[in-house]
Amino acid sequence: MSQSENRILNSLPQNVFAAAEPHLKPVDLRFGDTVAETDQAIDKVYFPHSGVISLVVALDVGDTIETAMVGRDGVVNGTAALDGSVSLNRGLVQVDGTASAISPDALRSLADEFEPLRGMLIRHEQVLFAQAQQSAACNASHTVEARMCRWLLRIRDLTGSNEMKLTQEFLAQMLGVRRTSVSVVAGTLQQAGFIQYRRGNIRLVDIEKLESGACECYNTVKGHYARLLAV
Repeated sequence: MSQSENRILNSLPQNVFAAAEPHLKPVDLRFGDTVAETDQAIDKVYFPHSGVISLVVALDVGDTIETAMVGRDGVVNGTAALDGSVSLNRGLVQVDGTASAISPDALRSLADEFEPLRGMLIRHEQVLFAQAQQSAACNASHTVEARMCRWLLRIRDLTGSNEMKLTQEFLAQMLGVRRTSVSVVAGTLQQAGFIQYRRGNIRLVDIEKLESGACECYNTVKGHYARLLAV
């Protein structure tokens, strides 16, 4: 039987999870909620069960660019257990879901006591760093079409669903492009039979086509999770 729907928590030795469980509180993740703010003190650490949280950087010109995506295979604000005092990113809920939340002090104490937990948190931070580096390279080198295919597949991996509610405005923010570009690309993918898109609802129609259209970054990020976390 699974200890938790979150794969990080579920991978912990039973005694470590048993020690952490009394400190974990169920919370809802609602679209558009901010669960971390840049340069602000971290008040909760989130282990998503479902839903998706984007780690984003907000620029002075008003643009918001996604650097990493966290779902049921990860943790948000985990640096709090590694003596991190403030968040380096804004954490924005992009798909509704649920999570287990824990206070930074409780997680830090548990990480100090249990090496398997500390090791997992360190490896997860390495994965997030690698994901951010990959995102920077991807935004600079790959087409919007390839990036959108990659992004939609990643959402599917984290939610387990081929259907998602995503507005063009939100997609544009996450991909770092103009809304008009998202409209054109979504139309192109729909005509090619990759997706169906209507009024903020996207259904992935042909996964093989999406995988063939996605840039290399999709499999690279998956590989990082498989090698470092094995969750």
